[in-house]
Amino acid sequence: MDGRDLVRSVRVVKAVGPAQGLRSVRAAWRRRRADARAFARQGAERARVPGAASGAEPQPGGGLIHFARSSLRVRVASGGAVFCGWDGAGPEPSYALAGACPEVDPRAVLEPDTEGGWRVVSERVMVVVSRHGAVEVRTPGGVTLRRELPPRWWDRTEQGGAAEGGGASRWVQRSEVAADARVFGLGGRAHGPRLRDGTYRLWNTDPGGAFEPGDDPLSLTMPVQLVVADAGTHLVFHDNSWDGRVTLREGAEGAGSGHDRPGTCELRMDGGPLRYWVLLGTPSRVLLGWTALTGAPALPPGWALGYQHARWGFGGQEEVRRVVADYRRRELPLSAVHLDIDHYDGHRVFTVDRERYPDLPGLARELRADGVRLVSIVDPAVKAQPGDAVYDGGVAGDAFVRDARGQEVRGVVWPGESVYPDFTDGRVRKWWGGLYAERLEQGFAGVWHDMNEPVSFAAFGEPTLPRSARHALEGRGGDHREAHNVYALAMARAGYEGLCELRPEERPFLFSRSGWAGLQRYGGSWSGDVATGWPGLRASLSLVLGLGLCGVPYSGPDVGGFSAEPSRELYLRWFQLGAYLPLFRTHSALRAGRREPWEFGDEVLEHARTALRERARLLPYFHTLGQLARLTGAPYVRPVWWHAPRDRELRDCEDAFLLGDALLVAPVLEGGVTRRAVRLPRGRWYDTATGRAYDGPGQVVVDAPLSRIPVLARAGAVLPVTGADGAPELEVWAPAAGRRGGGVVVPDTGDGWRRPQVERFASRLEGGAVVVERQDGGAAGYPVRVRGLDA
Repeated sequence: MDGRDLVRSVRVVKAVGPAQGLRSVRAAWRRRRADARAFARQGAERARVPGAASGAEPQPGGGLIHFARSSLRVRVASGGAVFCGWDGAGPEPSYALAGACPEVDPRAVLEPDTEGGWRVVSERVMVVVSRHGAVEVRTPGGVTLRRELPPRWWDRTEQGGAAEGGGASRWVQRSEVAADARVFGLGGRAHGPRLRDGTYRLWNTDPGGAFEPGDDPLSLTMPVQLVVADAGTHLVFHDNSWDGRVTLREGAEGAGSGHDRPGTCELRMDGGPLRYWVLLGTPSRVLLGWTALTGAPALPPGWALGYQHARWGFGGQEEVRRVVADYRRRELPLSAVHLDIDHYDGHRVFTVDRERYPDLPGLARELRADGVRLVSIVDPAVKAQPGDAVYDGGVAGDAFVRDARGQEVRGVVWPGESVYPDFTDGRVRKWWGGLYAERLEQGFAGVWHDMNEPVSFAAFGEPTLPRSARHALEGRGGDHREAHNVYALAMARAGYEGLCELRPEERPFLFSRSGWAGLQRYGGSWSGDVATGWPGLRASLSLVLGLGLCGVPYSGPDVGGFSAEPSRELYLRWFQLGAYLPLFRTHSALRAGRREPWEFGDEVLEHARTALRERARLLPYFHTLGQLARLTGAPYVRPVWWHAPRDRELRDCEDAFLLGDALLVAPVLEGGVTRRAVRLPRGRWYDTATGRAYDGPGQVVVDAPLSRIPVLARAGAVLPVTGADGAPELEVWAPAAGRRGGGVVVPDTGDGWRRPQVERFASRLEGGAVVVERQDGGAAGYPVRVRGLDA
């Protein structure tokens, strides 16, 4: 036990109490002993590099290039995505891919290159492989976007026996990008969204308390990088779920000398295949390709785009009823209430505390009549107690993770000593998905998955399962080193598929604290336990932007922070930001105070009411953005450089974002601020509060009184909103003289599976009036409200 473990021990005992703290000590020792038994001591290793190229075999979409000590498979998919796999690695099996591997581009050809190398040429991309194994991904015009240096492996030299880090060779891959490149992504990161110089771990981790910028890793990591440079944008995804570390170093331009230092990336993995995908194009094209590869985002039901209230520590159903009534009495829109682990019986999953919630189905029906849904937390850990229905069912079906000796792996979580379903087994996923019938019978309309990194409280060492724990891995077999990062993804699949089967006429609502590449197929995410404070507020925006660029468009933070009671100003600024994020939810820890807006005084209540009403007014726009995310992969919340990735000033802007194409939101992220600078993309922008027009690109200073945060609308934008009569209408911001505008509307078709109809509109200035019509020239078909004409 080192100093960090000692600090963790104190924090764990403080958080969970002395009894659970003692159990966590025992669990940590069990974990350490299990790994010591299963893994031999690390033996000698031999370093290996590919060596010289010796030949190549053409294959559909590319070819297989042979080297002295390895081989490289290169294939180009029909959409332009490039796959590279070393040492015989293919694109399947993969937890990230949605269904079968994409078809190859039949026009891509393998041909010799200069100096003994090879290249794969296609219409959309060129891949050049040097004679020693360096790989360059180039645009069709020959511009290099990424250069992968020859990889290096460390192979075990002795025969037989497993070793920690064994089962597959360790490897390192070093890459170079343009000197001006900026890197985004790697899942949910608290310090970003631009990832600066540093090392980022790829291992889903409960931070063991509230986090803020600087804490890494967090609950949802992904080996996905979006790289933006003047030369172009590309996404690289290393399809490997093992533990790893990414070390980034931004480049530097030569200031006229011509000697640029490229940006570098070093990826070190503890094992698993060395395989990766590269997609290139504009940001929107790259995310479209990523969606085609890993699956379309699940569309949340319409009510999940409204404001939601959660708290750990509701006293019972009477308090829930009173809180909802207070929202209604104060005329504050509310879509859902979330119940945390305290509504369970002894914190046991799929149970209800009958003393505090004697008639939960009745409460759900009552709230539903007022338009409010109930959402339930679901943790993966099952109390290891014979007589518990879930535990007994899992034992009968051999559903729980076992160790190398065939014994149940036991950890410690909120219910006490617990076991963990093996969600990498399709049979177990089917069983677990069926358990959600109990949640539906209790009246819940959605679920949020928590503690699914997975977590086992540990006084020292890592707070998760032993690395030697065995998993099915879809019949291939393996251990927790490979299964850990995909555990929450597989749990999300189990829940999503179970809900689809139980309620086939409704779209499920599911979001998860942890996950991996492809999580968007089953739902969204939230920040986890973000620290209450101004740094936590900034981290909230970073997480949402970063996850969106990794393909998870629906996410949001715990508004107000999780860990402590916020000041009035901090709460209000967080609330105002949340009103423009996809998942808009207040939440707090057991002893962190309440989060109802009226708890912070009349002034905060009034300003929060304004934010809530604006959110309700924008719901048709949020619904449209959700449908577009499903169709194109474009996130609701986008960086301000989304349409101008070559604008270096915008690439470095991290304190504002685009909500779709129409709105630019500039939240207040520091205390005492009533005016702030806003970096504008090219074009005319209107302050939606004052109507004043500003022309970009450039920086302007706008008012940010306590009553609102700055929101600017793009000139010519057409967006759907809720009119005064409750029906949809079109809000149109006047185009600049000589310019045209437009927008997209996807009408709400309910919470089922009806195919959406995309309606496209154009706007123009004609004779001093704004004309709005459908792109085919037809009438708009909606009431039209014009704004900005007098600016």
